[in-house]
Amino acid sequence: MAEITAATVAKLREKTGAGMMDCKKALVESNGDLEAALTILRKKGAATAAHKAAREAKEGVIAQHIAAGGRLGVLVEVNCETDFVARNEMFRAFCDDIAKKLAADANADLEADRTAAVGKIRENIKIARHARMEVAGHGLVAGYIHTGAKVGVLVEVGAGKESTTANDEFKQLVRDITLQIAAGHPQVVSREQITAEVITKEKEIAADQVKNKPPQAIAKIVEGKLEKFYQTCCLVDQGFVKKNSEISVKEHVASVAKQLGDEITIRRFVRFQVGEAAEIGRASCRERV
Repeated sequence: MAEITAATVAKLREKTGAGMMDCKKALVESNGDLEAALTILRKKGAATAAHKAAREAKEGVIAQHIAAGGRLGVLVEVNCETDFVARNEMFRAFCDDIAKKLAADANADLEADRTAAVGKIRENIKIARHARMEVAGHGLVAGYIHTGAKVGVLVEVGAGKESTTANDEFKQLVRDITLQIAAGHPQVVSREQITAEVITKEKEIAADQVKNKPPQAIAKIVEGKLEKFYQTCCLVDQGFVKKNSEISVKEHVASVAKQLGDEITIRRFVRFQVGEAAEIGRASCRERV
């Protein structure tokens, strides 16, 4: 039997938000396998905050820069030690400058800039991660920074015709999609990006949660839970927030596309939140309940 250390229990607690004893029991049951223990906790309903899996307790802000008339964009997370510095104008200006430099050069060496900022601000500063998008074909890249600069979004939306990208309705759609991503916290654009392994795992968990139901009801309940999973995890399946979720994002995009007589596609997105590990649009949905 594998040794269950306090560090392993603490790591599982950080991933799930479950109680110490629940985590220890799950690790014992899984013979020390962290991923298996996480699944056990989810099946028992003890993993109440699985989406915190990679979150770190760090301060900082998200900054963005859109260039080339909306054909290129950068999103960057910069960490510092205190919230006081995160709200400091000098620190914010440094973050904006880093985003601009990454837009100009994807391989920019930023160490000298970081070191200089540490000397001026007198706190440790870390350029934690960044994403850079450049439009392929016709389309726009747009960014959004939520109030407080703790959440930021970058998205690329494609169009079939160049003229569409200059249309105000298209530009508004792209802006609305950034707000949707910030509020809805999707993990992928569409369900087609979710792997068969993840879907199988979700079905197993759902089935285990209703195993005491009549057999003829289990399949229907599992499909319902899987559909709910898609509506949480997949951007285009989410209820469109600006329309009070009366229609899906997919339906709204289709409506605007029909109005403009073009084909519109959400190609990719990034959503950063201060303290989280990178969550690119193709990230796994396994930890979204």
